[in-house]
Amino acid sequence: MQRFHQILFAMSTLALCWLLMQAVHELGHVVGAWATGGKVERVVIHPQRISRTDVSPNPHPGMVVWLGPLLGCLLPLGFLALMPRDKTLLKNLAQFFAGSCLIANGTYISIGSFANIGDCGEMLRTGTPIWVMLAFGVVTIPLGLLLWHRLGSVEEFIRDPNVVSKNAARLTFAVLIMFFGVTIILSSH
Repeated sequence: MQRFHQILFAMSTLALCWLLMQAVHELGHVVGAWATGGKVERVVIHPQRISRTDVSPNPHPGMVVWLGPLLGCLLPLGFLALMPRDKTLLKNLAQFFAGSCLIANGTYISIGSFANIGDCGEMLRTGTPIWVMLAFGVVTIPLGLLLWHRLGSVEEFIRDPNVVSKNAARLTFAVLIMFFGVTIILSSH
């Protein structure tokens, strides 16, 4: 039964990190829109869709598009910096989340620079050189991997199912379900 709780915790954490990463990324676009006089028409964060923020009018699309990945990386790092130094479950989760955000945003912007879609297409249309987008990934991806590496060995985590308590697994799953519900309700409007 302990292995079940370990798997539940791991899967819930991964799904929650993905959804929260999208939420923080989109928050960056929203802040960018508000800061530049744009009007946010809609924010979509849904478990079955890729997130997006619709802004119209958008007087400064370059600023709005870049604040998504920038704040999508900086806010989780700031939250991690506020955590106490001792190793607690919350600190480890914050570190894993910050690493996830750095890796996801860095990969999206650097690899996406070749696909010319989504945020990357907008960055290219507003004059961002590809080398800047690649440099963003060169900085963020290794930093995210470093944060993950400092959490410890994946093999040790897999080997010892007792590293995760029943309560931690249940709480993480409950937060995931709650966040799923909120995103589905908010995206249906």
